[in-house]
Formats: sequence, C-alpha cells, structure tokens
Amino acid sequence: MDWIIEPLTSASDLEDVLAIEEASFTNAWTREMYVAELENQGVSYVYLARHADRRVVGFCSFRRVVDELHINNLAVLPPDRRAGAATALLQHVLREGGRLGAARATLEVRRSNEPARMLYQRFGFSVAGIRRAYYTKPVEDAIILWREGLDREGSGRCDP
Repeated sequence: MDWIIEPLTSASDLEDVLAIEEASFTNAWTREMYVAELENQGVSYVYLARHADRRVVGFCSFRRVVDELHINNLAVLPPDRRAGAATALLQHVLREGGRLGAARATLEVRRSNEPARMLYQRFGFSVAGIRRAYYTKPVEDAIILWREGLDREGSGRCDP
C-alpha cells in the first residue's frame, strides 16, 4: 500500500489524531497538549498517514531540538496496523528530521511493546538505557532508544 504522508494542518485531522491516541495509548495526550505542540512551530511537528481514500489511519509527532529528533508518539489505528503505515511514517519522519538538521533520533517505548521495538530495530535504533516505571496505566519501564546518523541530505539513508 502506498500511504500518503503529510503534515497535520486542520482541526478535523486533529480530531483523528486524538481518536488514534485514545485507541492506542492508556495515557493519551490531550487536545491541549497537541495544540501546544502545533503552536511551537519550527520545533514541533505532527505528520499523518492517510489511506488512499484519505482516511487518517496513523500519525507521528516529534520535536527537533538542536541536532536531535525526539519522537514523541507514533500510532496507527488498530484495524490498520501491520499494513505499513507506521513504517511509512517513521521513514518520512527520519528523513524530515535529517532535512531539518537532526543528526540522531531518540524515543522511549514500553518494554512490553514488542511490535514497536521490532519496527525501531529495523530502522537502526538501539537500546541506550531504561527509565524505570516511566509509564503508568500500567506502570512499566521505558526502553530508551537512539539512532545515530540521520541523513541531512534526505537521500534515503533512513530506510529500514
């Protein structure tokens, strides 16, 4: 499937992001949190994955801090998982981060989230540490992942 990856720009798309948040996370971000992110232009970004029929099925939010890309959230609606939307989003976000000047990327993932951990491993992320009891509902450790060597020229070195 070819996914359409584009920036979040409309209030109706924000509703879709919030619905995906609720379906994906036990401690979902709020509307206010996303509005604050979107107001932080040049630092915070949200990209959508759309199906060919234009339905929003996933999103990825991140921040660029100096030369680092901090991935906040990456989620896909449960019925649309394992169809490549997360791969397309992550590939796009890593390329975009490199284009924006990031040399490396980081994120936290629940220890129990094996599908996400496998996705990040395919993209060259490796374990850098553990944040004990980082997550709530349920309490669980976060694994800190890093990936060095984002391509600042956007030539595709971010492929899995």
